[in-house]
Amino acid sequence: MANLTPVSSPLFLKLSKILKQYVPAGMALAGLVLLAGPMQAKAPHTKPAHVKIKPAVFSKAEVLAPGTVAETDDAIPDEGKKYSLKLYSLHTNESIDVVYLPDGLEQLNHFLRDHYTDDVKQYDPSEFDLLHNVLTRLNKPNGTINILCGYRTEETNEYLRSLAPVTGVAEHSQHIQAKAIDIRVPGVQTARLRDAAMSLDAGGVGYYPRAQFVHVDVGPVRHWTYGGYTKKKRRAAPKKHRA
Repeated sequence: MANLTPVSSPLFLKLSKILKQYVPAGMALAGLVLLAGPMQAKAPHTKPAHVKIKPAVFSKAEVLAPGTVAETDDAIPDEGKKYSLKLYSLHTNESIDVVYLPDGLEQLNHFLRDHYTDDVKQYDPSEFDLLHNVLTRLNKPNGTINILCGYRTEETNEYLRSLAPVTGVAEHSQHIQAKAIDIRVPGVQTARLRDAAMSLDAGGVGYYPRAQFVHVDVGPVRHWTYGGYTKKKRRAAPKKHRA
């Protein structure tokens, strides 16, 4: 039998005598055990407190001014050579980890090619500074950016516009000019990524919550949100150009 801690309070002794007198021994023992055990207080009913969402806080680390990529190696400060990008293409499954000042620009141009046609166009270097600055704002200077879309030919852009009555693809898209990229950052919510890009005030920022990506470009400063579209009959996708 388990050892019971004796209780010597007057109330307990009085109740134990009553139990022994009027109830069988087994039930009396059970009553004593219950009385000797600790009582758990019932938690009071409380209403959930109103939770206030704090505004996003971003890193205050210094960011690059737009267009800081120099034309020659001699014009680049030593610290400038450390500016690098890690990108992953969700369409081609290619990865790149490149110091883009000054020798990585051609690699980035090829990496961001139109994945439908394999056409390559020279990107505005300010776009790479913008990606670098977004990661700086997010306090992820060594983070990887997932690329959904880089450069688009006019043919590809028109094809994407044909997929639905409303697609969120602009007729004169900055993608055609190699000044825009659609991105995700693993581990970062799409809304926070949008806010980080908007905090830079460096160009256009498009928020696509349903598709879970953010458009960033170095065109005029503006922003928009696009929620989705209704499918319609597709046109044939553009074909890759043969050499």
